[in-house]
Amino acid sequence: MRAVPTWVDKVHDRDKVDQCIWDLCFKPDGSQLIVAAGNRVLVYDTNDGTLIQPLKGHKDTVYCVCYAKDGKRFASGAADKSVIIWTSKLEGILKYTHNDAIQCLAYNPVTHQLASCAVSDFAIVEYEARRSNAPGLWSPEQKNVSKHKVNSRITCCSWTNDGQYLALGLYNGLVSIRNKGGEEKVKIERPNAATSPVWSLQWNPSRDESYDVLAVADWGQRLCFYQLSGKQIGKDRNLGYDPNYVRWFSRGEYVVVGGSNKQCCLHTKEGVKLGVIGDQSTWTWSAAVKPDSNYVAVGCQDGTIAYYQLIFSTVHGLYKDRYAYRDNMTDVIIQHLITDQKVKCLRQEMLIKDGYQVLHNCKFVQEMYYDKDSVLSKAKEKVVAELSVCQSPIYRGHSSQSVRIKCRDLVKKIAIYRHRLAVQLPDKIVIYELYSDDAADMHYKVKEKINKKFECNLLVVCSQNIILCQDKRLQCYSFQGIKEREWLMESLIRYIKVIGGPSGREGLLVGLKNGQIMKIFVDNAFPIMLLKQSTSVRCLDVSASRTKLAVVDEHNTCLVYDINTKDLLFQEPNANSVAWNTHYEDMLCFSGNGLLNIKASNFPVHVQKLQGFVVGFSGSKIFCLHIYSMSSVDVPQSASMYQYLEKKLFKDAYKVACLGVTDGDWEVLAHEALEGLDFDTAKKAFIRIKDLRYLELIHSIEERKKRGENDNMIFLGDVYSYQGKFNEAAKLYKKAGGEQKAMNMYTDLRMFDQAKEYIGSGDPLDKKMLITKQADWAKSSNEPKAAAEMYISAGEYCKAIDIVGEHGWADMMIDLARKLDKADREALSRAAMHLTKMEQYPFAAEVYSKMGDIKALINLHVEAKHWEDAFTLADKHPEYKEEVYVPYAQWLAENDKFDDAQEAFHKAGLQGEAVKVLEQLTHNAVIESRFNDAGYYFWKLSMQCLDIAREDSEKREEMFAKFQDFQRKADMYYAYHSIQRYTDEPFTSHLPEALFNISRYLLHMIQSGIPHGISKVGTLYALAKQSKNLGAYKLARYAYEKLQTLRIPSRFQEAVDLGSVMIRSKAFQDSEELLPMCYRCSTTNPLLNNGGNCCVNCRQPFVHSFVSFEVLPLVEFVLDSSLTDEEAVQILDLSIPRQKKEDRGWKEGRIGHAQTLSLGQAQDDEPEEEDPFSAKLMTFDQEETEFRPVVVTKSVLQTLSRSEVYILKWPKPLRYQFFRSLLPDVTITQCPKCNKLFHTDDFELQYLQKGHCPFCRSTLDD
Repeated sequence: MRAVPTWVDKVHDRDKVDQCIWDLCFKPDGSQLIVAAGNRVLVYDTNDGTLIQPLKGHKDTVYCVCYAKDGKRFASGAADKSVIIWTSKLEGILKYTHNDAIQCLAYNPVTHQLASCAVSDFAIVEYEARRSNAPGLWSPEQKNVSKHKVNSRITCCSWTNDGQYLALGLYNGLVSIRNKGGEEKVKIERPNAATSPVWSLQWNPSRDESYDVLAVADWGQRLCFYQLSGKQIGKDRNLGYDPNYVRWFSRGEYVVVGGSNKQCCLHTKEGVKLGVIGDQSTWTWSAAVKPDSNYVAVGCQDGTIAYYQLIFSTVHGLYKDRYAYRDNMTDVIIQHLITDQKVKCLRQEMLIKDGYQVLHNCKFVQEMYYDKDSVLSKAKEKVVAELSVCQSPIYRGHSSQSVRIKCRDLVKKIAIYRHRLAVQLPDKIVIYELYSDDAADMHYKVKEKINKKFECNLLVVCSQNIILCQDKRLQCYSFQGIKEREWLMESLIRYIKVIGGPSGREGLLVGLKNGQIMKIFVDNAFPIMLLKQSTSVRCLDVSASRTKLAVVDEHNTCLVYDINTKDLLFQEPNANSVAWNTHYEDMLCFSGNGLLNIKASNFPVHVQKLQGFVVGFSGSKIFCLHIYSMSSVDVPQSASMYQYLEKKLFKDAYKVACLGVTDGDWEVLAHEALEGLDFDTAKKAFIRIKDLRYLELIHSIEERKKRGENDNMIFLGDVYSYQGKFNEAAKLYKKAGGEQKAMNMYTDLRMFDQAKEYIGSGDPLDKKMLITKQADWAKSSNEPKAAAEMYISAGEYCKAIDIVGEHGWADMMIDLARKLDKADREALSRAAMHLTKMEQYPFAAEVYSKMGDIKALINLHVEAKHWEDAFTLADKHPEYKEEVYVPYAQWLAENDKFDDAQEAFHKAGLQGEAVKVLEQLTHNAVIESRFNDAGYYFWKLSMQCLDIAREDSEKREEMFAKFQDFQRKADMYYAYHSIQRYTDEPFTSHLPEALFNISRYLLHMIQSGIPHGISKVGTLYALAKQSKNLGAYKLARYAYEKLQTLRIPSRFQEAVDLGSVMIRSKAFQDSEELLPMCYRCSTTNPLLNNGGNCCVNCRQPFVHSFVSFEVLPLVEFVLDSSLTDEEAVQILDLSIPRQKKEDRGWKEGRIGHAQTLSLGQAQDDEPEEEDPFSAKLMTFDQEETEFRPVVVTKSVLQTLSRSEVYILKWPKPLRYQFFRSLLPDVTITQCPKCNKLFHTDDFELQYLQKGHCPFCRSTLDD
């Protein structure tokens, strides 16, 4: 840090008596300095120290001044007990008084309220009055002031950053912290307070701190820091003098303190003294720091006003890509310039008075520069860098966080080399080393400490030593502080550079003011002179191979020497620093006059703008020091690369490109090398830009070279063709005798006119190939018709057919298909396929017929839905039957013709598919409550089961069981359909007797299981209703009782409850008219039989009419085992109908003495012929539980009339069923399809209504 006096003024009164400068303050924009001197307020221009205007308003000494943060007004307080508010135009606008002399003033930084403090009271001038014991706040709109007493003299005051609290320094050594209302919130009681009056305090103005920090200076000669809570930060700093003021810098990084020591001193924010800003001849009573700058104004006892500029020099070091620099005077930051990773070791504060240090970024190179008059030492801004983790004893670096370790000492010098870091403090030198050998490691730990005070201009560190430079003298010390060696030069040392070497034997280059350049080894006491020039050395650097030396002299000339021959190779003007590229021997850069100059080999210099000084050159990165900031600048090496390319030096150009060029430059290098047939360089360049196309070309050329091809003209032609230089490539091909290669190139490029120039004489294959490729081009260029015609002329029929088919040109396709030979089956197949897609089915059929492809023809008809044509072909070719009927069935199913689809599956022999269709139909019908359809589909399923049983003997038993189950379900769903309509619909077409019989029938059937969808509640509900209506009260009561045990829908609940009550008023019996009679045993049966739908006496199953479900007068009989079904039918067909006996009417007669009256009896009393079938009706045992049918022999069968017998002819393998009507006058109709029996009247009515059988839906035509 260096303080430069900008201007000085001395204040006198009229009698030339010195006026003490009691207080100073800056206008917030820094343009004016307000001074309290004598009984006047002086306003100075800070630029040149001109007195703008003295302000007179006070009658006694002015002790304090303060400017508001908004810059609109300032205040002054004096011994005359008054406070005056002045505008920025230097006009007084308000004056108010206290009871004692004014000691200090402070404007609130947020609300601009003014705190004025007198000897025994203070006021916070506010906007609104508060309670009587609260302080007052003032604004221009409301001029009331409320004052508050304190128990000790107030010496100083300061507001916090947020304007919420005011700190008061008291003469009794205490600090009182008040809120804006004047109430005391915190009292800081300090040790030895009675003898240590607080003379100055101020809050840190920085808003970056995590908490408010209050700096307190007392006349106990201490500097202390406190938090808002009153907790002390750190320990007391002993000043050794009585401080009169403490002032913070705007960013809070430094504190200015001064007083009886007649100095103004700079301290860190922790209180560490950094240096003296200015020495005065009397006490310094006041100081002020210019906002947001490094200017300090100091006021003295003798009236002197001194205005200083503080210059903070850069203290840093550079080794390769590691840069170490000082921050905030006590921090050391090591930054990786490539990754920008940082590590902070807060061990030191550093102050350089006469120069600065640089460590050059070079392999095994360290440099230091020292010059009192150098422009580099005129830097005016501090390096600001992001800090990283640092932990003691190992200092860790990480890019995402920073931890400060307080060492409370001053950094004076920094040196870095390889894994070593040396930091000079005022009383010692600390050596650090990397925690590991990893080149990317940024973790440092303390290695050694040399507890000695050293005076030096430059500091250099090596692997095992440190080198101190003082004027002409170099001293070498070990890390233990032992002086090992000393060198004395002939002239002042201007530059030092470490050029590397083995550990403990490193070499140094030393540049002297007399122009000598010396080479020194750490382990050798004798320096070696490399060369001597006539001008002083300012900067130097050595090339990577140690063969060339670059020197910048005092005339800003860069001179480059050959170290071995001492010859001057070249020189360039306008240079103030120079650096060789550490990655390339023949390239260096130098800076000067705001320009960066890059020179490669002996080529002209490439110039571009650059602010700062070059200190390192690594690859394409230049490390530049601009004022205090070190930055890494990416500089593409394009210009140098192009210089080499102009000379066709491809390998050198590649080396330069590796340092860093753009992708475009890499591409230029690759193509130039390829055209120059430097395939190795071209290959590397194309790999860099990942151009696989050219890499394939280079690989192809290399493989051809291995096979013995060495015609560079052909190779160059390939390169030109890849680059788009087709004419040049074709000429090279032709010159090398490769006309075919030229033709292929033009053909691939669709440049057919040029290709024809290279066709061989009359070669038909070449012409065909050319036409084909031309057709390909026409197709790709959206000229399909021309392409198709070209393909036809070239004989490529398949490609032509594809193009015609894609565009739907039916006429063209038909003509082409008719021209094709029948042997060209592939082309014909494609033509037929495209005709099918175009729905030209007749022409497609014509093509398939021409081919003789029957299967394809059938598939065509199926796809076109021409079923009649498909059926015709299937009849002629039965082997394709499945190909027709399966798609037909699927089509029918898709069009909701499920019955037809089932038949089609059946015809196709796919019984499983047919059954699946029916099962799905049945399931859907049940789910949708279409029970009539469900019964029909179950009947169809049962018949399908019979078909399967007939065809597959292995499944016969299973299918028989399914047949019986499906028949039962079909009957139940058919019957339940009427019940469901009765319960769900408001009207019904059935008579009560029919509903009664149906519900009875269902009730008997569900005893063996209730199929899905059939409601037992609905059945019982219908039975109860109709039983009650018809007089079957016993059955009705039973039904109602059963209903009470079930879960009844809410819509039936009321009717069921009412019916259950009402039925109890009826007789507990059924009407005899409703009781069914068994026609076999003539037994009257109850209406409900727990044994099922059969006679309770003979177990004969009742046969119902499948409309009204009345019991038909039929008795089932079975044939004797000696008879077959066919024989029985034949016998019945040949039987003679039974003659009806003549009705003879009533006849009178006498038997003994009695008179008789007989009806229908023959006169001759001939006995009636006995019916053998009737005799067999009673052949059963009442105790048997199983039904035993009537067995009829041949003789009995011959006595039966055919008109009385009903035969149910079931398909094989089932047997026929035979029934005899015992009441021949009751006409019965049998459906031959489903074998259901009906009363003739019922059947005819249903047939007339529906047009088919009510059960199986078959018609008479069927």
